[in-house]
Amino acid sequence: MDNVPETTIVDTPRVWCDGAGDIRNGPNYRSAALGHPRVYMQIDEKGYVDCGYCDRRFVLKGGPAERGINELGVGDLPAEEGVSPA
Repeated sequence: MDNVPETTIVDTPRVWCDGAGDIRNGPNYRSAALGHPRVYMQIDEKGYVDCGYCDRRFVLKGGPAERGINELGVGDLPAEEGVSPA
């Protein structure tokens, strides 16, 4: 899995990013002056789009990318008893 600094779940396939926090006045709020120019992006069949400036990932709610966010990976599974990890 690649290193994406921040993921935002969105309701529409057309999104914009200015590098500020995900919700105005929310816990992750950063002034737009500390961000980048506002850019508009379109989520495609993958179910997500990454901002070219700050790498924030926008994931379409209910899309294929959201379904994969909480799935377990091989490294997340507990080791079987008596079997050493690979």
